[in-house]
Amino acid sequence: MKVEKELEQTLTRRFQKALVNYGLIDDGDKILVGLSGGKDSLCLLELLAKRSRIQRPSFTVEAVHVRMENIAYATDTSYLETFCSDLDVPLHVVTTRFDDTIPTKKPKCFLCSWHRRKEIFNLAQSLHCNKIALGHHNDDIIHTALMNLTFQGHFSTMPAKLQMRKMPLTIIRPLCLIHEKDIIRWAEIRNYQKQIKLCPYETVSHRADIRQLFDTIESINPEARYSIWNALDSEMKLIEQSIE
Repeated sequence: MKVEKELEQTLTRRFQKALVNYGLIDDGDKILVGLSGGKDSLCLLELLAKRSRIQRPSFTVEAVHVRMENIAYATDTSYLETFCSDLDVPLHVVTTRFDDTIPTKKPKCFLCSWHRRKEIFNLAQSLHCNKIALGHHNDDIIHTALMNLTFQGHFSTMPAKLQMRKMPLTIIRPLCLIHEKDIIRWAEIRNYQKQIKLCPYETVSHRADIRQLFDTIESINPEARYSIWNALDSEMKLIEQSIE
């Protein structure tokens, strides 16, 4: 019980710090959470739902789960419905697909993600949400930066807050300061149901290789995470200033 309480305090503290440091939530926000069914999005929804019960800032939360017809990557909808109901959060389930037989240079993972995002953006606007919350944590953001540096030749990543240029939506990542290991422990304590993961394209991605690379970097310097984040933090603030 003590371990659970301490972990909950750590998650809440880093979550709250992200909200304040990056100005992620404002009074009157209507936030749509991308609920994949994995540990990260479940943790995100739980933290946001609990935070929404505090008077200020006053905001509302809804969730969307996107099913891809031609990709066997799904979570039991009844579990998600119960999870959201317990948090008093409305859940929307959307089904879509993409044609994976059309020749393209784009990786299949990119196409799948793009179509999922498209459905989330469309639903957010139809529900009059002004923000979309995604479950990328600290490790995800650092791994993306290393991938971009290694394969694209530039130092950039997924920002904690991103105002979309072509639509009245802002993407926020409230888990940006939370470490994946803490989410894994919390998922075990809270007994999150694991999703059925049978994606035929997941082995094509270099993300697993970058994860191993980052583990090696941390074994050389345990403080490397914070050094990389400080550099990324400066980059994200420059991006936000340029948008303003």
